[in-house]
Amino acid sequence: MSAISDARVALVFGTDTGNTEEVGEKICEQFAQAAVAVEMVNIVDIDSQFFSGYDLIIMGIPTWDFGGIQEDWEEREDIISDAELSGKQLALYGLGDQLGYGDYFLDAMGWLHERVLNVGATMIGYWPTEGYDFEASLGCSEDKSYFFGLAIDDDQQFEQTDDRIGRWVAQICQEFEAAAAA
Repeated sequence: MSAISDARVALVFGTDTGNTEEVGEKICEQFAQAAVAVEMVNIVDIDSQFFSGYDLIIMGIPTWDFGGIQEDWEEREDIISDAELSGKQLALYGLGDQLGYGDYFLDAMGWLHERVLNVGATMIGYWPTEGYDFEASLGCSEDKSYFFGLAIDDDQQFEQTDDRIGRWVAQICQEFEAAAAA
């Protein structure tokens, strides 16, 4: 399968305040505009077998306070460690506050990235760090040139969220099709 419009796509999120779910809904809307249907589901509602039916999996996670992992993801870590993600393309998005927690910006996305790589996922959707102002992050490359997924800061840069989502979804579509055609 090389066309993303033929792919089975899931978006899995965890949230306490609803913000990660809201960003997920915006991502799904952008995919719908590209004629791609996405099943959106909360991490608390799935098991490790859930992923087997999908070609592309998108995961959303917020970072709490000083690098904390959102509770539902942390409590359900075994769902990731028990999943078989070899051959699956996977993209991440993370929410954080780069001003209030600039030393821990998107650390939870880094936590999740490490876990999905350990079970064989093929990552797409890395995102440039340009335009962000943070001190440190486990959610980006060692040289701080890219995040391990889409970086959303609705606290400090809410006016950029919709544009970033639109550009990231277009990037995901291109990367998915390029990888599938290779």
